[in-house]
Amino acid sequence: MSKGERISQLVEQMGGKKSSGPALALVDHPYYRAFFQCWNEQRYYEAHDVLEQVWLTTASEDGDFFKGLIQGAGAFVHLQKNYEHPSHPKHGRRLRPAARLFRLSEKYLTPYAPVRHAFDVAGFLVLLQTHRQKIVESDFVMNPWTPEGAPKLELRAN
Repeated sequence: MSKGERISQLVEQMGGKKSSGPALALVDHPYYRAFFQCWNEQRYYEAHDVLEQVWLTTASEDGDFFKGLIQGAGAFVHLQKNYEHPSHPKHGRRLRPAARLFRLSEKYLTPYAPVRHAFDVAGFLVLLQTHRQKIVESDFVMNPWTPEGAPKLELRAN
């Protein structure tokens, strides 16, 4: 099974339908919605994967918007792995890469603030900046992420 097929199957299991027909508004795209569902379930790696499929297969002016969300999810993958395995040789060193991904995500998303495709980009930027600052101010030793305090993302109602 290819990565694309695996992701398509995941999205379908989450209740998303395959999109076909005329251009679908991004806010209604099942993969876009699956990104937020995966995020809220603390499945950051899967969130990254489903949105990457939209970015790679959609001709859109939103390439940097997708990259920013993908980089943000990637940063949280690092935090989650670090939290789960702090003494592991690889996972114990994930705070610096997380901070770099937070900065990249901020760079890509800033032009889309305050809101893009029913998503509060400005609020997400604050979340990214806050987490990055906590890591940097701790000299890369304190992970601000916990499962209990994991941030939730929501789309605004139309």
